[in-house]
Amino acid sequence: MPYHLFKYNKSDSDNFTTIAHRGASAYYPENTMISFEGAIARGADMVELDVQLSRDGEVVVFHDEKLSRCTNGKGKISDYKLVELKKLDAGSWFGREYKGAKIPTLDEALNLCRDKIAVNIEIKTEAVDKNIRNGIEEKCLKVVGQNSMREHIVFSSYDPRALKHLKEIDSSVATAVLFEKGYYGSKFPSEIIELLGADAFNCSKNELSKKWLMNLKLNNIPVNIYTVNDKKNMRRFLELGVSGIFTNKPDILKMVVENIKQMPRKEIINRGDFQ
Repeated sequence: MPYHLFKYNKSDSDNFTTIAHRGASAYYPENTMISFEGAIARGADMVELDVQLSRDGEVVVFHDEKLSRCTNGKGKISDYKLVELKKLDAGSWFGREYKGAKIPTLDEALNLCRDKIAVNIEIKTEAVDKNIRNGIEEKCLKVVGQNSMREHIVFSSYDPRALKHLKEIDSSVATAVLFEKGYYGSKFPSEIIELLGADAFNCSKNELSKKWLMNLKLNNIPVNIYTVNDKKNMRRFLELGVSGIFTNKPDILKMVVENIKQMPRKEIINRGDFQ
């Protein structure tokens, strides 16, 4: 299922998706409300954000297992209750002007994005309990439902258990595999998609090979590449026909997309081969 089907602008004939990685994170502190606002303002089609659980079971938006890189806190995010996490500064590490930015809840993030931009919710491996179901999948689906965003949400995860559990809860929910060799070994993308019943394949720019791209296209599997911030590689992957690109600079990617549209089709085909 291509990501462009989740866009709010259904009249848009462009079947490519510009995905703002943790928001417009080249310009704002990642995974904060101002970063999501920046992605919307810069014309992104979709926001990618990461979710984990607080100690009291609230779904919060944060990438790292530990707080130290992006806040003034210490220890694991799962060691703190939501009320404690809300006291932390999630902006000063990026710049003084962002002092006081808070760790958002998923509900707050979706409330901002609703009617404006689609969302890729990545469930972090750290949030999936190794022995029992800790409920993050159910809680995420509940928040999505409360915000009436079901048709504009894709779930992704490196952890196959999360993807399987989402489909067990609701087989119609859209999911995307985040590829990790440690989980899947030498399996082809199409085999992984079939194994998990997933709808799309998200892959590092360093992992995609010509063999993989052929496998994905032959099986009509959408492939989205992460994380691409330079124009040269943006053009390269666009010309190769990927479905979407995760970027910290959605405005730059949108500009490259528009430039590609103006290129003669023959030139695009000739330039789109792997080196």
